[in-house]
Amino acid sequence: MQRFAGQVAVVSGTGSGLGKATAERLASEGAAVGCLDIVDAANEQTVKDIEAAGGRALALHCDVSNADSVRTAVDGAASELGRVQVAVTCAGIGRFWNSHEMPSADWQRILGVNLTGTFLVCQAALPYLLDGGGRIVTIASNAGLMGQPYSAAYCASKGGVVNLTRALASEYMTRNITVNCVAPGGMDTPIQNDFSSTLPEGASLKELHRIMTPMGNSTPQEIAGVVAFVASDEARYMNGSIVSIDGGLTI
Repeated sequence: MQRFAGQVAVVSGTGSGLGKATAERLASEGAAVGCLDIVDAANEQTVKDIEAAGGRALALHCDVSNADSVRTAVDGAASELGRVQVAVTCAGIGRFWNSHEMPSADWQRILGVNLTGTFLVCQAALPYLLDGGGRIVTIASNAGLMGQPYSAAYCASKGGVVNLTRALASEYMTRNITVNCVAPGGMDTPIQNDFSSTLPEGASLKELHRIMTPMGNSTPQEIAGVVAFVASDEARYMNGSIVSIDGGLTI
């Protein structure tokens, strides 16, 4: 299946987890992928893996919280690979905090990467998408659809991504651009490890049970399959949709 043959995609957060799986999936279906990540060694490994599988990709250093860095990376992808037609915003960070103890710098950093970073990647990609159409897929979380303890910044950032998606979808609906969101639940990725290693002292595990499902975690590859569908022409009629794939957490 070559749903992205001849297309150029940019994906953020490609050094690991969902970003890596998404870049690999799009490349396996024919896309040339601009891989954006702040961790150069991991990002370059992703590109090597794509190329070893017969795909085409380009590693680009990018701090998604910095507008100049994002624009340089996206412009670099377009210059080397061609007009960007698909943008996927996978870069994200998070950790647990008691909200009354959370340092302001951590709040700003989580929102800077997860929410501002999502906007900046979309903003940098839009001029290319406006020149012939295309698709944006943002990545939120079930944490953007429901509350969870010790996660005020993460929930706020992902809730912001949900409504940012709807706002962009409404704004560009008549410009041959669709904007949709995939909202995963638990997923076996480094960011989940970041959370699990930072549970505040005295935190109640019982309070976390409601954000766990008997179905366990998904794999990044499972979620990447959904992302690829939403980014493809098969999803032409989707716009402003929030696709929850979370093992039934938000039933």
